[in-house]
Amino acid sequence: MPMHPAAPVDRDGLLDAFDQTVRSIIDLGYACRDEDFDRDTECPGWTVKDQFSHVVGAEKSFAGVRRSQVDVPDYPHVRNDLGRLTEQDVESRRAVSGREVVAELAEFHPERMAALRAADTDLDTVIGGFFGPEATFGLQLRRRIIDLWCHEQDIRGALDRPGDLDSPSAAVFTQEILEALPRVAARVADVEAGHAVVLDVTGPVQARGGVRVCTGEDGRPFGEALFSGQDRPDGDEQLDVTTIQLTTDALTRRAAGRREVDDLHFTVHGDDAIARRVLTALVLTH
Repeated sequence: MPMHPAAPVDRDGLLDAFDQTVRSIIDLGYACRDEDFDRDTECPGWTVKDQFSHVVGAEKSFAGVRRSQVDVPDYPHVRNDLGRLTEQDVESRRAVSGREVVAELAEFHPERMAALRAADTDLDTVIGGFFGPEATFGLQLRRRIIDLWCHEQDIRGALDRPGDLDSPSAAVFTQEILEALPRVAARVADVEAGHAVVLDVTGPVQARGGVRVCTGEDGRPFGEALFSGQDRPDGDEQLDVTTIQLTTDALTRRAAGRREVDDLHFTVHGDDAIARRVLTALVLTH
């Protein structure tokens, strides 16, 4: 089943998705009342204003603007050096209002967008940096799209303003989840060989992807991607298939680490225990 809407795969399409998501975040900020910025979000420890602070701080950092060096208290949600680094963007903007942070993002984004479109880099150009020395421009762009869209959804949830669940960025994240499923099922969720797991995403982004867990020559399990749960390996009619059916919102909120499995609404056809193990393991970002 082809994904609908399809995720962009070309440079211009990915840049358009990036641009659209940031503009949506800015629009949400303009619509906030002063008290809205203090609302808690599903991202642990962060308010709506903190979300905007993170977005503008991260975007400036990726554009080469040096972060403000501030001391970060030992907040419970700061668990490692990366979290402490990220928190600097939030902590350095404590003294300014939410409206000022939104204005900072709105002023910076056109400059950032123009630089990205004008850059002499294609998706396969190795740029290194935060995502490792071999990271390509395409990898960084996709990761930024996913991060930004997840934070947009954090803000929308806190404001009770759902939307953009059928956007190109939503499709990019859904595609990332389906591509990660073989590794997650076989190596993280420890699904046994002879089982297949299918994710049936009901929308607004509609997609279906699956994995057959096999035993490699080294004796270790590995995941072999399936187009659908109806596939069978030649000569093997004993393959047990577990299908997990859930919405785009439920899938992406789980993959972003925002909701526990018990807080999701999903339907299982097959082995409930396997389904829960896969969903428990299916956290790709925070």
